[in-house]
Order: sequence, then C-alpha cells, then structure tokens
Amino acid sequence: MQVDDLLKPFPIKEFHPFPRALMGPGSSEIIGPEALKLGFRKVLVMTSGLRGTNVVHNIVESLKYHGLEVVLYDKVESNPKDYNAMDGARLYMENDCDSFISIGGGSSHDACKGARIAVAHDGRNINEFEGFNKSENTKNPPHIAVSTTAGTGSETSWAYVITDTTTDPSKPHKYVAFDDAAVATLAIDDPVLYYDCPRHFTAQCGFDVLAHGSEPFVSRLNFEPSYGNAIRSIELVGEHLRKATWNGYDLAAREGMMYAQYIAAQAFNSGGLGIIHSISHATSAFFDTHHGLNNAIALPRVWAFNLSTEYKKFALIAQAMGVDIGGMTTVQAADAAVGAAVRLLRDCGIPEKFTDITQDTHEKNRLGTGPTKYYEAHAKVLGDAETIDNITHHVLGDACTDANPRECTFDSVRPVVDHSYNGDLDDLLS
Repeated sequence: MQVDDLLKPFPIKEFHPFPRALMGPGSSEIIGPEALKLGFRKVLVMTSGLRGTNVVHNIVESLKYHGLEVVLYDKVESNPKDYNAMDGARLYMENDCDSFISIGGGSSHDACKGARIAVAHDGRNINEFEGFNKSENTKNPPHIAVSTTAGTGSETSWAYVITDTTTDPSKPHKYVAFDDAAVATLAIDDPVLYYDCPRHFTAQCGFDVLAHGSEPFVSRLNFEPSYGNAIRSIELVGEHLRKATWNGYDLAAREGMMYAQYIAAQAFNSGGLGIIHSISHATSAFFDTHHGLNNAIALPRVWAFNLSTEYKKFALIAQAMGVDIGGMTTVQAADAAVGAAVRLLRDCGIPEKFTDITQDTHEKNRLGTGPTKYYEAHAKVLGDAETIDNITHHVLGDACTDANPRECTFDSVRPVVDHSYNGDLDDLLS
C-alpha cells in the first residue's frame, strides 16, 4: 500500500508490525542466549563504535562467550550514508554471516536495516529502495537492535533513513524509506546503556521522541490506535527529559525516556509523521547536522504552523507536557503547547535556530568535513535565501510531508524553514 492510498479519506488504514522486545535494566546482558535462540551463528555487528564507552566491546565479548562468531563493522556515521549500508552488506556476504546485530542509536539501526535490504536483493544499491515497501524479497536476515539512546525508536519501527551521497553535490538528498521487511527481529532497550550518552545527545534525542509523539497525534492520517502511545510518550518526555539531560545516572529518568522512545515510535509507525521530520531530513542532507538537534529546532516552529488545524489536540499536548490549562480557552491552551516546547528546549540547552549551530555545537557535527563535496564547501549552516529555497524544495519532496495536518506548499512552508534557520523563538511566544 502506497502513501497516497493511505491518505485518501477511506476507512481502511494500515497497522504496521512491531518486533518482539526486551526492555529494562540488564536486558542487554542476555543478548547471547537470545541470539542463539534465534539461530544466530555468525553475526555481523554494525555500530558507530560508540567511542569512549565499553558498550560494543562488552556485547561482542558476550556474544563470543556464548559461542557466536562476530564480524565487526564500526564505521557507521551519524545520518547514515548509503555507503555505510553497502559496506555492511558487502562484509556480511563476504564473511558468510547469517544474522545482524546493531548497537547504538538510529544511525546504527538504520544502516543495518539498509544492509539487510541490500543483502536480500543480492547486493543491490540501497538507494533503489527509497519509498514505501520497495522490497521485492521480503525475507531478509534476522536482526537484533540494541539501543544506546532514547531517540529514534528505530529498533521498533518499519522506517530507516539514509543519506544518498550519489546525487548532484549541489542538491544533496536524504530520504526515509518505510518497509515492513526492515522491522528488526528483536529489540533490546536497556536504560543502563544510556548512562554513557552525553548530555547534549540526550537532550537532542529526547526532542526526536517528542516529534515522534506529537506528529502522529496531529497527523492527517487520523489513526486512532496511535493516539494513546503518542500522548503518553509526550507525558513521559515532559516528566523525564530534563532529569535525563542533567543527571544522566538517574535511572528512573533514563527508563522513562526509554519507554517514551519506544511507544512514540510505535505511534508514528502507523500514524505517520510530518514536516518536523521533513525539515530535519533536509537540513542534515545539506549540512550533516544531528537529526535530534534538527527536530528540536524545527519542532516549535512546526507546532505553531499546524496549530490552526488542530487546536484541540495541541491543547491536550500542552496538558501532557505539564501545563495547567484550567481556565484557558482551547486556543490559549494550544498556544501554551508551543511555549512549553520552547521552555523545554531552553531548559535542555539546545541551540535555538539552525544558524546557531557551529563546528563545536556537538562532537558529531561534521560541517566542512563531511563525505560529499557539498559538505566540504560549507563549514557552517547557511541561512541565505538560496539555502532556504533549497531546503524548502527538499521538504516538499520528503515522504513525511504528506501526513502533515496542514497543507504544505512552497509558499506556506518556506517561512517555517526561514524561521527555523534565522528566526527568534520569542517571536512564537508573543
């Protein structure tokens, strides 16, 4: 079923599958027996390496202790590139592996999903599978996804996001693919693994969760089974993200964000996303900036843009984020949701617009050093008219845009993009 079919005013909607999951402190420690139970014998582990931690080492040694052979690919990049997926697929086939394990955040999981799709199609380039359910062979290798961040929820969703580095350097392209065949076999969410996640990544990944919860809640797909998970994930973010950001060893906060991540992804899995994600994908296509950071900057602007279509739902979002909406009108309460998002962003110390992002904003920022000629030529995020036009065109071509509750045209979306790059958040609060 294609997205245009899903978006027609028709009573049949599609509920997409989830994997089995193990959740809670210590769940990662039983990965060896779980892999054996699934029939794993020779595993390709895909990860960014998680430098500065022992997470990858400990999991790999646990697998070896239980008698599994391990091939390690630890070069997955932030905003995973097509060549990351293809390098993983090549190593898998060259070493006669029979299974995959990804360790990390969404980048590791998404690159692994892409590698599995490529393997199932005899090494075809992953960029051929952009779109909805493009797999021709729906049986691909089994996959355990171990999450070390509370952000993308990729361990439970049917989505994966890839940067296509083969396009015209002046028009870089990042796409989201949705494929039921990409769903992991087993998800493992152990909040103890989040302890090593740096403060700024914790905050930025948390806004990815908030985007995942809020977008299906107001999506034009109007998918009722998503609403409970969506609004509960927003409540959990409002309750736990500040603590998780500023005290990374607060287990209750880490566990709260673990559940928020998981159920928010389950909400968008069938309920759709919107232009928070479209703006994020476009920005990281052009500047290789962190997905969660991009979502954080775009989110309050997009909420303000969409208010007029869903005042009642945004009022509920404000309440879920802890705003006392008693005595407010519905419109006032909806406005308060935007204010709550701005306050959360500021409380977590996140840059407020894209042109505030610098080389040292976070350690994964590769401005001026990325893998394509476009990245190399841009050592900072630009906010000029040409960039805003290019980003807006990318947004309008993104698979997430069609589910946005308010109709998106170049003229309506461009001001949202411009404000995300150059505007003052106080403008939204006046």
